[in-house]
Parts: sequence; structure tokens; C-alpha cells
Amino acid sequence: MSNDRKKRFLHNIIILAIVLSSMFMGILIERGRLVMVWEELTKSSNQVEQFASELENMERYLTLSDKMVQTVIAIRNYYVDSIKLDTLYDRVIPKLLAELDPHSEYIPAKDFQRVNESLEGEFDGIGIVFNASTDTIMVLSVIPQGPSDKAGLRAGDRIIRIDGRDVAGQKIPQDSMVRLMRGPRRSHVKLSLQRHGLRELVEVDVERGAIELHSLETSFMLDRDAGIGFVRLSQFARTSHAEMRSAIKRLDAEGMKSLIIDLRGNGGGFLDQAILIANDLLPSDKLIVYTEDREGQQQRQYSKNGTYPELDVVVLVDELSASSSEILAGALQDNDRGLVIGRRTFGKGLVQTQIPFADGSAIRLTVARYYTPTGRSIQKPYTNGDEEAYKMDIINRYNRNEFFSADSIHFDASLRYTTPGGRTVYGGGGIMPDIFIPMDTTGYTAYYNKVWNTNVLYRFTLDFTDRHREEVDTIKSLEDLDAFFAGHDLVREFTAYAERNGVATDRRQLEVSRATILAQLRAYIGRNTPVGDAGFYYNIYAVDEVLKRAVNEIKSRKK
Repeated sequence: MSNDRKKRFLHNIIILAIVLSSMFMGILIERGRLVMVWEELTKSSNQVEQFASELENMERYLTLSDKMVQTVIAIRNYYVDSIKLDTLYDRVIPKLLAELDPHSEYIPAKDFQRVNESLEGEFDGIGIVFNASTDTIMVLSVIPQGPSDKAGLRAGDRIIRIDGRDVAGQKIPQDSMVRLMRGPRRSHVKLSLQRHGLRELVEVDVERGAIELHSLETSFMLDRDAGIGFVRLSQFARTSHAEMRSAIKRLDAEGMKSLIIDLRGNGGGFLDQAILIANDLLPSDKLIVYTEDREGQQQRQYSKNGTYPELDVVVLVDELSASSSEILAGALQDNDRGLVIGRRTFGKGLVQTQIPFADGSAIRLTVARYYTPTGRSIQKPYTNGDEEAYKMDIINRYNRNEFFSADSIHFDASLRYTTPGGRTVYGGGGIMPDIFIPMDTTGYTAYYNKVWNTNVLYRFTLDFTDRHREEVDTIKSLEDLDAFFAGHDLVREFTAYAERNGVATDRRQLEVSRATILAQLRAYIGRNTPVGDAGFYYNIYAVDEVLKRAVNEIKSRKK
């Protein structure tokens, strides 16, 4: 065999084996070739003949047994034009996986870090929270002890240049601004800042570092007199259980007797984190969840030595609560351990495993279904290959009035289950809450819609925070925040700002929307203070019907 042909065999088979490993890994393992090829490639050139022969046999075996492999080899060897197969894979593999189910997916190498970093719990960056809605990067907060804090950035600073490049007023997309500021750990970025009270720009050099991402947005005592704690979990990341345990421990020390867990909008994440959190809240030896693969093999997860098995628990859910959120809500509901309040959840009961490729891309492949303790599957129906219909399900629910009336939701009677405590629950499409709360649109007048859709309301909160920066920076608690707001007529100041920005005040509609507008003004300003997200959820509570119902249910049970 000629040297060129040997090299061509080596090149074709090894590259092909890497990129298509997920499609025919079983064949490669059975033949025992792949590892041997990689090891022997480092040996002396006089052994190439032997391995080229082995590879030729492998190529023949794979080509005859798999049309996909055959097609790729034909394109690589004979296609009339030069083509980058990696680019072709990025287009073809997603279409292949889309024929399986709605949640198997392909992650290109360029997107892999972005897709996974929020779940992994950290990324490399400079450590600020910013907003660029006015086409200028305004620093809303600086992560304590983070790279920017150490470099001297302050809340209220405006970033005018990044590494000498003008970014203010340049209409640069926000994701592009993020990329300019992020970079490898220990690399440097130079920022030119406009700071209140100074005419000259402030130049700072920031050494990028590891920035922790928190899946638990906030935790605080919502009602101290009633002993009600509140935690908001945005996703199930690698650190979610540790964050939840720390928050519950702190709230417990503050006198918490009941806990509200807000999972609304939480699309899921790592299955093990939901299991660990459920374990902390359940008595020992309670089934949390089980999965079943295509062979019917089950993996069952039981609770053991829960830390807070007596804590009164209420879980909030909505149509965007999915996957691990549904596992946690279902485990507590099916074990009669917690009350679920809100709207029917998304309905994702498929379990994915992530399979990485050598080029940095990966696939997430559905390998099992999961079931709640009563045996119900919460995966909503789908048709293989019809991804569009699956995506339209939420819109169809809205059109069927399901967001506004529980009577509009119909379950298959054959999928009815009963919990040990006698509650009726249904499978076949999400977790139906014990108490349904319709979507509230009572404050949504034409005036409200205009100030919201034109972003005037949100821009006012940034402007207000900026004008009161010295006072804002002294706020250290929710009590301080209440005292700060007591000195301002926010609605009056807001309507004057809105009129200066082209939105005339409709007094009648303003009165209808006043409570909603005031709650959102307080919430967004509160988020921009040192108390962060606690300031948002503490203030939005006034118009959050789901959260108010949860509080009322807890109080009524204690009477």
C-alpha cells in the first residue's frame, strides 16, 4: 500500500471515528479498534503498514454497515468541490436529532461554553452587572471581591471605551459588549469610565478572573411575623443544592417556620440537584423519582436522612417550570409533603445525557424517561420530527384559555393517580398545581402597556437610581429600602419622567395600573441597590397573586 493511501486511510477513519462516535460507538467498542489506533499512531513509522491494513478493514466494515458513514466517506473522498465537513456536520446533526424527540440537541463547539457555563456555576469575566438599554454600559452593581471591585469600579460608572474601542453610543449589541469584557482568566482588559462628579475619564485595568454564577437568585424572610421564608431558584446548576442548603440554614436561624420555593420560569438543569434538594425536605425512605430506559431498566432514587423533613413547604410553578423543577414539585406533591401553587408546568419528562466530541461540540441525547413517585410521566405528548408543533404548545395553551381557567385544562382519566394522602394527580403533561392561580392582567391598561413596551418604566428606574446613588449605596437591608422609598412619591416622579419622554399621562388608566406600576418601580429600583434581587421580589410581592396566595395558605393553616 502506498504511503499516500496509508495516510488517507488514517485521516479518514480517525476523523470519522471522532466526529461520528455517538452514531456508531457500539461498533467501535465491539471491534476494539479506536483506542489501539490512537496509541499506535505515536509509534515508529515502520508499523504504519500494519495499522493501515487494520484501518482498511475497519473502513470496509463501517461502510458496509452504516449508510451515514458511507455517505460521509464518499463526500470526503469524491465530492467535486472542497468542503469543510465540520460545517456540514453542524447543519446535518441537528436535523438528525430533531427527528428523535424535542429535547435531543446538538451543541456546536462555538456555543458549548456559553450553553454550559450557567449550569457549571462559573465563567471567566470582570464581575459586574450592567445594563446597556440607553446604548451606554451602565454598571448596576459590582460583585464584592471580584475583579472589577478590586480594580476600583463602582455602581453607576459608565463604560465609554473597552481596550481603547469606543462602545458608548455605538449601537453595539449587548451580547457583543459581553464578549468584549469577557476573556481568559488572568488576562487584562482596559476600561475607560465616566464617573459622576468627574470631568475626565477614569482609566482602570481589570484582570479577569473566575466569576461565580448563582442559581439561587435570592432568599429572605418575606414575612417575619409569620415566619415565612422565600427562595427563588432560577435553574438547577451544579451548585444549586449547596446554595439552597445554605439559604435554608440561614433562614432557619432567622426564625423561619414555612418556606416558599419559587420555581416559576425555572427550565430545569441537573437532575441530581433536584434530587438532593428533595432529599433535604423529605422524610427518609421516600421515593423521589425514577427513570426508565428503552430496555425497561429503572433507576430509583429514595430520600435518606433529610435535613428539614418537618419544614412547611409551598412550591410555586408556572408554564415555564420544566424538567428538574417538575421533578422537585412532583416529588413533594406525590409524597404529600408540599403544596404546589400556580399554573400547570411545561411537561418535560425526558432525560438527556451529554456526549462530547473531540472538536469541542457535543450532543445531548435523550436516554430515558423520568416518573414521579406515584408513577406518572409528566412528559407532554409530542410527534417525532414535529418540533414546531411542540414549540407551539405554550401558545396553544394560552389560546385555549388554560392560563386563565383551570376548567380549560383537560386530563386523560386513564392517567389519574392518587397520592398516599388521597390527593388526585394526573400524568401526561406537566404538574398540575394543587391550587390554580390564573394569570393576572387586571393592571395592564393601554397606558401601562405603552410605558412598558417603550421601556420608559425601566429607564426611569435606572435614571432614578443614578440620581440617588449616594443614598442608594447606603441601603443594606430590606428595612433600609422601605425607609428610602418612604421619602419619595415614585408614581408622581415617574409620570413626570414619562411625559418628558413622550408618554402623556392618562389619569383614569393610571389609577387602574397604579399598584402594578408602583410595585414594578420599587422592584426594579430595589434590584439596583446593594440588596440586589431580594429588593425586586420583596417589592413585586404586592402585585404577585401567586405569592400572595401562598402566604395566605400558610397563614390559614396556622390558625
